[in-house]
Amino acid sequence: MTTVTRFAPSPTGVLHAGNYRTAVFAYLFAKHTGGKFIVRIEDTDKIRSKLEYEMPIFEVLAWLKLTPDRQYRQSEHRPRHRELLEKLIADNTAYISKEVPQAPGDREEVIRFRNPGGTVSFTDVIRGEISTDVTDLGDFIIARSLDEPVFHFAVVVDDADGGVTHVIRGGDHISNTARQMLIQRALGLPVPLYAHLPLILDSSHKKLSKRTGAKALTEYRNEGILPEAMINYIAFLGWNPGDGREYMSRDELIEAFDLARVQKGSAIFDEVKLLSVNQHWMRKLSDENFLANLHTPCPTSAIPLLKDRARSFGEAREMLSGELSFLFTAPDIGSSYLVAKELPGRSGMTKMVLETLSESLKALPESLSADAVKEALMPIANAEEAKGKGGRGAVLWPLRYALSGQERSPDPFTIVSIIGPKESISRIQVALAILKG
Repeated sequence: MTTVTRFAPSPTGVLHAGNYRTAVFAYLFAKHTGGKFIVRIEDTDKIRSKLEYEMPIFEVLAWLKLTPDRQYRQSEHRPRHRELLEKLIADNTAYISKEVPQAPGDREEVIRFRNPGGTVSFTDVIRGEISTDVTDLGDFIIARSLDEPVFHFAVVVDDADGGVTHVIRGGDHISNTARQMLIQRALGLPVPLYAHLPLILDSSHKKLSKRTGAKALTEYRNEGILPEAMINYIAFLGWNPGDGREYMSRDELIEAFDLARVQKGSAIFDEVKLLSVNQHWMRKLSDENFLANLHTPCPTSAIPLLKDRARSFGEAREMLSGELSFLFTAPDIGSSYLVAKELPGRSGMTKMVLETLSESLKALPESLSADAVKEALMPIANAEEAKGKGGRGAVLWPLRYALSGQERSPDPFTIVSIIGPKESISRIQVALAILKG
C-alpha cells in the first residue's frame, strides 16, 4: 500500500508555524515511506475563504520546498460531494431538516446526519486508543445545502477519493474524528489511520494561535530566516530523531522521520531557539550564498564577523547599517574616549602608541587575515603590558576606538583585516590630529 498524506489548510486567515508543522510532518512521513503528499485547500466556507490567504500558503510551501504530488481546492469536488449527500439522503442515513432560524442569515433547511448513537473507537498512531460516546452529538449538520457541504463531510469524501492512508493533523481535531468515522461507515468508505499531533504553545505556554499574534512564516522569511533552518526547527516541534542530533538537513529529516517518535505532550515555539538554529545554517553557507541572502552590499571579508554575530539576515542588515556601519564610513570620534585608558601621569601615551601602531600597519599588505594583523600588532601591546604602565588595554582600546568610533565593537585586529591597513592608517591619523588639538 502506498502511503498518502495530506495538508488541508483553510484559507480563512493567516497560517502560523503550528499549521505548517502539520505540513512538514505529513511531507516527511510521506517521503520517508516512499509515498505521496497532497495539498488540499479546504474552501468550503465560501464567505471566509479568501485568495489573499490562499496565495501565501503556496508561497510558504514553495519556500520550504514541500512540493506536493497533487494539489487542488476542495470546491472543485462539489459535484462529488453532492452525489454522496444525495446517496445518504436516499439511504435514509441523512435528511433535510427544517430549522427555526436563531439569528439573521441562518438557514431554514440544512442536511443532518442521522446519528445511530453508541461508541466510536479508533487507535491513534500517536495517542493510542481513543473512544467517544457519540450519542450526545445528536443528528449533526453535514451540509447547508446539497451544494454546500460542511467540513466534516467534505474531508471524509476527499480523503477517501484521494486514497489518503494517514490523516496527520493537530490534536484539536480529535473531537472531529468520531463524526467523520460515522460518515465513513454510512458511505462504506475506508478508515484512514489517524495521527493527532501535540499542540504547539507560545512562550507563555498558551496555544499558538493566529488570533493571539502568531506570526506568518512569510514574516520570518522576510526577516532573514533560511528555509533550511525553518524546516529543521519545525520538525523538532514534538519530534526528535532519538540520537541527539539537533541540526538536520531535509534529506536527513526524511530518512529519520518516524511517527512513532512523535511525542504526546505539547511543544513550545521559541523564537530564540529558532534564531539559534538559523545561525547554524547561516554559518554553513558559502560566502557567495551568504551575500545572495544578505541583499545588501557587504565586503566579503566581513562575512565571518556577521556569521559570528548575526542570527538572521535581518539582524545582519541591521548591524551593517548600525553598529557595523564603521566598516563603510569613517566614524566620528572624540578625544575623551581616545585617552580613556591612560593612567595618571601618562598623558601622551595614547598619541605615542597610535603613532607606533600606524608605522607597523604601513608594513602590512592590504589584504590579510585578523590573525596576521594580531601577529603584527600584539607585540606592541605586550610590550606595554610588560612595563606595567597601562597594559594591553592602553594600546588596544585607542586603536579599537579610532577604527570604529564605538565603545563596544569587534576586536581591532578583525576591523583592520576588513577595512585594510590603508584605511586603518587614515583613521588613526584622524585620531592623532584630534589629540594634537
